[in-house]
Amino acid sequence: MREHRTDGARRLRQAGIWLVVGAVGTAFGVPVAVASVGTTEGAPALAGLLLGVGLVGWGLGIWRLVQAFRTREQSFDIHERGFTYRVADTATVIPWEDVAQVSTSGGDGRPLADARGMGSMCEIRLHSGRRIRVDAFTEDIRGLAAVVHRAVHLGQFPQGRGR
Repeated sequence: MREHRTDGARRLRQAGIWLVVGAVGTAFGVPVAVASVGTTEGAPALAGLLLGVGLVGWGLGIWRLVQAFRTREQSFDIHERGFTYRVADTATVIPWEDVAQVSTSGGDGRPLADARGMGSMCEIRLHSGRRIRVDAFTEDIRGLAAVVHRAVHLGQFPQGRGR
């Protein structure tokens, strides 16, 4: 694969789902909390649970939303001399010589973690100190990491465009 695109629409859908969870948790949690003022039975615990779900939903939703806008239209185009990293309207050509290290984590085949974009991760560190983080929303993240690793650490550069 020569081009590895990030699925920004999936990231936005996930942000929307988390924001709805946050809104629902908050919408139910606030009235339960108000109604439970002065009681010590189960209502305060339920209010805490609902508000906690709401808070987590809001936090994860906002995080994914920010991530979606920061990495909109993100893609990696592999070629013989390096790769082109695109985000929105900006393209940066990064020669293999500028890459200091590539590391991966996850990738243990947990389908739910990969669906959430948290299963496989890849970090490309440049000699300048810049870090490019790639998550499971990117097509064939393992293939991208393998090509970069072979080019940087083994000197096996891709032939043509990305193989």
